[in-house]
Amino acid sequence: MTVGLFIPCYVDQFYPQAGIATLQLLERLGVDVVYPPKQTCCGQPMANSGFSHLTQDCDDLITESFAEFDYVVVPSGSCALHIKDHLHSDKHPDDARHLRTKVYELVEFLTDILKVKDLKARFPHKVGVHQSCHGLRGLHLSQMSELVAPPFSKPEQLLNMVEGIELIPLSRVDECCGFGGTFCVAEEAVSAKMGKDRVADHISHGAEYITGADLSCLMHMEGILRRQKSNVKVMHIAEILNSL
Repeated sequence: MTVGLFIPCYVDQFYPQAGIATLQLLERLGVDVVYPPKQTCCGQPMANSGFSHLTQDCDDLITESFAEFDYVVVPSGSCALHIKDHLHSDKHPDDARHLRTKVYELVEFLTDILKVKDLKARFPHKVGVHQSCHGLRGLHLSQMSELVAPPFSKPEQLLNMVEGIELIPLSRVDECCGFGGTFCVAEEAVSAKMGKDRVADHISHGAEYITGADLSCLMHMEGILRRQKSNVKVMHIAEILNSL
């Protein structure tokens, strides 16, 4: 298979190491990966702010850049879900509809398509797993805690393959971090308080690192950790799965 790698703009600008880890991990697993150089934002910030009509250029560019690949892999739950649910193109409507069926967030690609059963990775640290809302409720990467149903977690399934890692328990396993994209701008005080609560849960259980499949959430919590002068670090799940 040939995979097109979509790197969200905030990963490209602030956390390039996560994009590099995603590429290296996929290549280690035998995947032929191509990075289309003209790619840009998925359009989610405009759409979430009520300006979906301004995303057409983004949608056209994504469609033209990624239509040829067998799959498109995105190391971000929110961006992956946005493309899956909202990608449309007046120029290439059929290509856009088909492309939406081929987009996968990294974790679901590893578990559902590659069906990874073994990883050569080592990360001897105590790690808390943050279940982002888009990944949890949109992509169903984990079971929602309010449901009376068997629990599962695709991120934890992969992390449990990593040698030396200790996944810590949390009091509230899938509570929102408060980032919410433009919500953190429109409702700054509420967003910050939610983030502080989320960080405190990880810290109280002894986390050395907080990981997840959405760097937007991790970025929000990292800002809080830095202001608190905490030694706890955030790290995208691709970096841990790619650790040797």
